Amino acid sequence: MKALLRPALTLFAILTVLTGVVYPLALTGVGQLLFPYEASGSIVTVKGKPAGSALIGQQFTSPGNFWGRPSATGPYPYNTGASSGSNLGPLNPALTDAVKARVAALKAADPSNDKPVPVDLVATSASGLDPDISLAAAYYQATRVAKIRRLPVEQVKTLIEQHAERPSLGIFGEPRVNVLALNLKLDGTR
Repeated sequence: MKALLRPALTLFAILTVLTGVVYPLALTGVGQLLFPYEASGSIVTVKGKPAGSALIGQQFTSPGNFWGRPSATGPYPYNTGASSGSNLGPLNPALTDAVKARVAALKAADPSNDKPVPVDLVATSASGLDPDISLAAAYYQATRVAKIRRLPVEQVKTLIEQHAERPSLGIFGEPRVNVLALNLKLDGTR
């Protein structure tokens, strides 16, 4: 029995050190060396203070800000420790109620807006952490944001266009805009 147990425990200890210590430290070192901004969380700073991450969404509730995709993470929105979708199927009444409530909130924030609500403003993503919204979602909110900030709507739409990210290599993904970057730019236009 001792002859079998000793090699098994030795192999267990070696693999634990390799996969639990050496490998994570090596990957962290390579990440910090080759991609320091991304490996450090893609933190966006304003006047030397962190304002958020370019890769993780955050909740904006002020009517003068662009709002991102809803987050299904718990116990609070955009919780990176609980990244997940809602797991509610299309026939689930809870999903229908949640979408109706989100549409109602958008309509209440901008009652004069009679355009169809873009789906990414009422449906959560698979991760619950998306930092981007579609251009349609940004343009849908442009009038409300411009009115609250007392800016010309065309100026807000120009900012959206300037911050639009096109599909990677022209074919991968959809045109989108980072909500944090757009809101920070708007804060600088006052």
